[in-house]
Amino acid sequence: AAMSRKGMKLLVDSLTRSAKHFNKSEVECLVKLFDTLVAKACREYAGAGFDRTVFRDTLHSALGMMDEVVLDRVFSIFDGDNDGCITVVEWVEGLAVLLRGTLEEKMKLCFTVYDLNGDGYISKEEMFQMLKNSLLIQPADEEPDEGVKDLVEIALKKMASTCLFVAFLLQDHDHDGKLSFTDFEKAVRDENLLLEAFGPCLPDIK
Repeated sequence: AAMSRKGMKLLVDSLTRSAKHFNKSEVECLVKLFDTLVAKACREYAGAGFDRTVFRDTLHSALGMMDEVVLDRVFSIFDGDNDGCITVVEWVEGLAVLLRGTLEEKMKLCFTVYDLNGDGYISKEEMFQMLKNSLLIQPADEEPDEGVKDLVEIALKKMASTCLFVAFLLQDHDHDGKLSFTDFEKAVRDENLLLEAFGPCLPDIK
């Protein structure tokens, strides 16, 4: 439904406060874009928001994010109430982190993307799945899994060298190689390039 000027102003003011990283004119533009995207969505949500398909298409075309698994995970992070619909608040606040977030906010986002089962750890299996999805496989390759396993081992060794595992390995009695957020944070603060070590979760600078 068309929003009154007063209603739009109240919404923009509220989102400018909650999203933090956007100014009022940017929030207003994002709200207008939201309305355009809602018009493309299926009618199931009756104007309340847009669905996963519209979300993925938008991030793919506007931000160059192509990994389907990552896009699905980012959708789940934006969709805070898990109703399958991105509302205007979820849209603006989610983009605030994705596009302008602090290092801390982006670390939390990337960690959540990689933590596929939501148990608070990134396991070797989850690393394997993320790297497998982001690895370009040549058509002639029949057994790409071995190459991905090698990549996981290389990533783990690199992270170990940046203190990611230092505290963890001392307590890792079963040697399962899981990473907690604390481990991940230590490594990324030491070497920012490790932020997206298991797959591209953020748009590039362009």
